[in-house]
Amino acid sequence: MLPAIIIFLLVLSIVVLIHEIGHFLSAKIIGIKVNEFGFGYPPRIIGFYQNLKGKFKSVFWVKDVDKEAKSTIYSLNLLPFGGFVRLFGEQEEGSEKTTSKTAFYNRSKLERTIVMLAGIFMNLVLGVVCFSIIYSSVGIPETVDYITVQGISPNSPAQQAGIKLEDKILSIDEKQMTKTEDFVNYLKDKGGKEIIIAIERNGQKQVITLVPRENPPAGEGAVGVMVTNVDNVFYPAWQMPFRAAWVGIQETYTWTLLMIEGLGQMVTSILSGVAPQVAGPVGIYQMTSDAASAGILVLIKFIGILSINLAVVNALPFPALDGGRFLLLLIEKAKGSKINTKIEMYLNMIGMLFLIGLMILVTVLDVMRLVK
Repeated sequence: MLPAIIIFLLVLSIVVLIHEIGHFLSAKIIGIKVNEFGFGYPPRIIGFYQNLKGKFKSVFWVKDVDKEAKSTIYSLNLLPFGGFVRLFGEQEEGSEKTTSKTAFYNRSKLERTIVMLAGIFMNLVLGVVCFSIIYSSVGIPETVDYITVQGISPNSPAQQAGIKLEDKILSIDEKQMTKTEDFVNYLKDKGGKEIIIAIERNGQKQVITLVPRENPPAGEGAVGVMVTNVDNVFYPAWQMPFRAAWVGIQETYTWTLLMIEGLGQMVTSILSGVAPQVAGPVGIYQMTSDAASAGILVLIKFIGILSINLAVVNALPFPALDGGRFLLLLIEKAKGSKINTKIEMYLNMIGMLFLIGLMILVTVLDVMRLVK
């Protein structure tokens, strides 16, 4: 297995690069020139581009070759995670003012909105893809006409009788069990009385006899099992990608709502003077390491959740974030004229400094939690 730090950097890079690819592709499709697409963060190690004469050239370090580059500069940068997109005309200042239609600044509000929000959209798409991969592998969760053992309490009658996880409970005392309610209701007055449970395990039917407890520990139930009538169902191979994608969309929607709700609770905690439980780089590193240790599907799920989280955070109407830039576009539309780019630049700079400071604070809190 790869070292945890490499897995962490790969996961972070995937999530960030997908976001930047959204900006990159939307700009290319609309016709906005992309000055540079960078893998990692500057300073630049090396870049490749096509010059005005059509020849492919390389550029090292921080040399400015924007004016002689006909195509996008694809660069490899020193900090080995994430990436960035630099659009032509994103900041219109002084002598660099241009009337070119390939400049971001000169495109319509709708076109600029599409480019701004494309990164968020791509992060949500990555969430859908990750969940689709998972459900294609483990099956589609659906309500079925049987109940399955999902958990077993230690030293319970179920454990002592030999019931195992994933056993299907077909009947009790020859009474068919199709819903969890059937199971719970039937056992209500069976404490101390012997019952016969018919189960199916690995396609083989078995009969198990046990005596439910009269006074079970809180939360365990008389038999000591947790059951569900939701199971992972497999369909023909040609159907699975479509069914998994639909469930992936639903799962992404659910996680998006949970993230928004979590942000609301975080704001409420801050206003109440309570430090919110927020994970910074150290916390994310720890979670990535744990997810990788649990298996590839758990890691894929973590990538999906992290990508959705990035989408929701980026949608916030705060300077330096995509949501903040979209808010400025709405203000621009309301006032009927473009916002001074220097004002926008300073707002984004202040927002970025605040976010960096917040990240440092959260990192310190992460370390303190780990030390404790």
